[in-house]
Amino acid sequence: MLVGTWNLENLYRPGGPFGPRDKAAYEAKLASLAATINQLHPTLLGIQEIGDPEALDDLVQLLDGRYFVTLSQFPDERGIRVGVLSDVAVSIVADTPALPAPLHPVQLDDSGRTSDRTGRGVLAVSFSTRVTWLTAAVCHLKSKLLSYPGGRFSPRDEGERARYATYALQRRAAEATAVRTLADVLIGEDGRRERVVVLGDFNDEPHAATTQILQGPPGSEIGTPGFERPDKGDAKRLWNVAPLIPEDQRFSRVYAGRRELIDHVFVTHALTGRITRAGTGIPHEAAAELHPLPSIGDTPAERRDAPGSDHAPVWIQLTP
Repeated sequence: MLVGTWNLENLYRPGGPFGPRDKAAYEAKLASLAATINQLHPTLLGIQEIGDPEALDDLVQLLDGRYFVTLSQFPDERGIRVGVLSDVAVSIVADTPALPAPLHPVQLDDSGRTSDRTGRGVLAVSFSTRVTWLTAAVCHLKSKLLSYPGGRFSPRDEGERARYATYALQRRAAEATAVRTLADVLIGEDGRRERVVVLGDFNDEPHAATTQILQGPPGSEIGTPGFERPDKGDAKRLWNVAPLIPEDQRFSRVYAGRRELIDHVFVTHALTGRITRAGTGIPHEAAAELHPLPSIGDTPAERRDAPGSDHAPVWIQLTP
């Protein structure tokens, strides 16, 4: 089975302030997204940036086979939320925007405004069939793209840029902590038995401090000598599958011409031995050439009418 994550990039119906401007651009976007999902044929796909649930319904109509949609009830101020697309029925285990106590609310801007919630809700679902079972959490952490008062994407000076970078980093770290806290609940006492996967747009690369928060006890990362040696930390660890992705595919976004892996799949110990393959894009050799990612900048509106997404899906194939 294939399990993955994909940021669908501003999935709205046309005519609003964020989605495509007209029907033709909207239909081109849906067709491109559907073509990729049909080639992935996922058992479960964590999805981000669902702006209009109705737009997701339109996308599902273009997919091969039957898919179930499960959405978080906690969108951000733009209305975007996370969700799950699956070819099996799932049950909601958790859907929460809460930052865990005793973490204090984080500062959002120069006004001193604070928040004790994640920007988007964190959704967890589970399913069980005759041959396998899985629990999956889906998240979308605070973007590295900085925005400033008045809808600006450029700072007035370097002092303002530094402050707002700090606000964004603090919020992303707090949100990563919230996801890790939920993962602890899902894992329970022993991740060597529980099949848990954490999926999402983490908006930072594998070695970033915020991404590292998810891993839990250090020392057994995939590709290190400790990976082959069981220890007490295995019960609580999450393993980032990034090292299993072929190096030439190890990116999910291109920013200013630079390849970045900012979308991640984490698994518990019970799943590490069941991974047969990991990748980005479409699971075959020529995926990068067939569906090249655009290089994006700091002005989101430039891609309003662009087809597809500015992210590539990240996925793993698992044995039951």
